[in-house]
Amino acid sequence: MDQQDVVIVGAGHGGAHTAVMLRQLGFAGSIALVGDEADPPYDRPSLSKDYLAGVRPFERLLLRTATFWAERNIRMVSGTRVESVDPEARAVHFFGGGGMRYGALVWAAGGVPRRLACPGHDLAGVHTIRSRADVLRIMAELDGARRVVIVGGGYIGLEAASVMKKLGKEVVVLEALDRVLARVAGETLSRFFEAAHRARGVDVRTGAAVVALEGRDGRVAGVRLADGEVIPADLVIVGIGIVPAVEPLLAAGAKGGNGVIVDEHCRTTLPDVYAVGDCAAHANPFADSAVIRLESIQNANDQAATAARFIAGKPQPYRATPWFWSDQFDIKLQTVGLSAGHDDVVVRGDPASGSFSVVYLRRGQVIALDCVNNARDYVPGRRLVEAGARIDPATLAGAVLKDLLPAP
Repeated sequence: MDQQDVVIVGAGHGGAHTAVMLRQLGFAGSIALVGDEADPPYDRPSLSKDYLAGVRPFERLLLRTATFWAERNIRMVSGTRVESVDPEARAVHFFGGGGMRYGALVWAAGGVPRRLACPGHDLAGVHTIRSRADVLRIMAELDGARRVVIVGGGYIGLEAASVMKKLGKEVVVLEALDRVLARVAGETLSRFFEAAHRARGVDVRTGAAVVALEGRDGRVAGVRLADGEVIPADLVIVGIGIVPAVEPLLAAGAKGGNGVIVDEHCRTTLPDVYAVGDCAAHANPFADSAVIRLESIQNANDQAATAARFIAGKPQPYRATPWFWSDQFDIKLQTVGLSAGHDDVVVRGDPASGSFSVVYLRRGQVIALDCVNNARDYVPGRRLVEAGARIDPATLAGAVLKDLLPAP
């Protein structure tokens, strides 16, 4: 069995950045990057935006050039899935045979799309968006699809709805909860995006529970709701979250559940095994006790850098300010911080104008902002979050944010 100093499982942002950072930090040992896709590392969030819309070629999604990895002596092991981890032998075993021994193992496997469990979930024409292959399958069916139903009103679902509407499709978005983005944003932002999509012709339905997908000749033809209505569909896109891909680590004895638990250096409870990105659950740096799992490029890259620093003998604990963005129609959302647990909200500007910000506070402290077409608030807002600023809500509502920044 081949021996590598560092084996990285997962060739997305987290895995790729771990390898890059190791080399930048002067790590001279052998590195293998194991990915289950045939493609080299690429920008996954663009899949539901520019790539699905057909306006950005795949070559522009690549994180690095084709020669980058070989030039830095990073071994690419593509189209390979890890079946199990043996922490005593310090080895990973691949599906179909073979494996690799490691000195250190970095688990950056991300997750797999959560699928519907109702009857008809496996019909042709039912899709998720997680990989390039997923999007290619959707694109191959677009010419024959006039009516598109999207199950899930999170960011992936709304971004896909935006693209489908731009392509001239009839689009229905079904969200089981009472508002879109309910798990990640406050009500002001949810209602803004619902109204924005409806104004552009998207049929957004909240409180809509899917009980079955109905088919014709093996292909999806409709979506049945709990109230008995059947919504005609030529194509269905399911965006209801991911399931962290951590089963091999948990089976090997790592602590976790909804993700694998890591410490401030991204170490799991298994010796010399690290986890980064979507699959890693860690202490919330902006709360006293909560354990969170963040699904964002920023988190994947920051945790990758943390793990790489520890492996390279230059440890620096993880403490990063979460940020996220979403593009829908002509709307650009920039989010900084984590709004969960907020007890007060300040709206800056008028949502009806299409440019505004929502500031979230907990016990008087600024913990997060959602900035809609309002980059002017985003940069100083981030600094307020990082400083843990405490500002009177009335002042927050009307002041220029950069004037509220603490002195250097």
